[in-house]
Amino acid sequence: MNSPIATFDTLYGHSDDPWQLRSRWYERRKRQLTLAALPRERYRNAFEPGCAGGELTALLATRCDTLLAVDLHRKAVELTRARVAPVPDVLRGHARVHVEQHSVPHEWPEGAFDLIVVSELAYYLDDDELDALAERVRLNLTNDGTLVACHWRHPFDTALQSAEAIHAHFDAHCSLAHIAQHQETDLLLDVWSRDARSVAQCEGIA
Repeated sequence: MNSPIATFDTLYGHSDDPWQLRSRWYERRKRQLTLAALPRERYRNAFEPGCAGGELTALLATRCDTLLAVDLHRKAVELTRARVAPVPDVLRGHARVHVEQHSVPHEWPEGAFDLIVVSELAYYLDDDELDALAERVRLNLTNDGTLVACHWRHPFDTALQSAEAIHAHFDAHCSLAHIAQHQETDLLLDVWSRDARSVAQCEGIA
């Protein structure tokens, strides 16, 4: 089985959008589902490991004050930096976005995050790496923080984990309240938080 970096070398060698993240309705819809699932309107300091071409990053930037996006592959980092380049002042609400090349969970940024988004990443991790990722989330999520995980449910050659196994692992090891789930034939989306209250409860209307 090829390593993820070798696989990505091949994919990015043929296209700067190998998963058709920009053109496929499935991908565009999935990003909107991910944003809609966030229980808070805005976050202070967010982290997105595995940012690929930066399509989700650009949307997360509208909901965060500061956003750190990282990826294993150099090409993904370049594409994401171009995607979230500074916008004109008339486009307000965008985060200060930093994009760096790191291998998660081996290389983990300092500081605490009130939003961590793990999308289409964790099935490339072996059992020990998945353990390490869950522990990093547990230790580095703030007291009011949110964890979002979204993964493709169909098997593929380079996947070491299923979406169900990944999300069950987060559920069991991150010490968070499970507050939402969206499940389809193609994808699994789960949301956890240190704050177990619903959106309506947080706003004092329930």
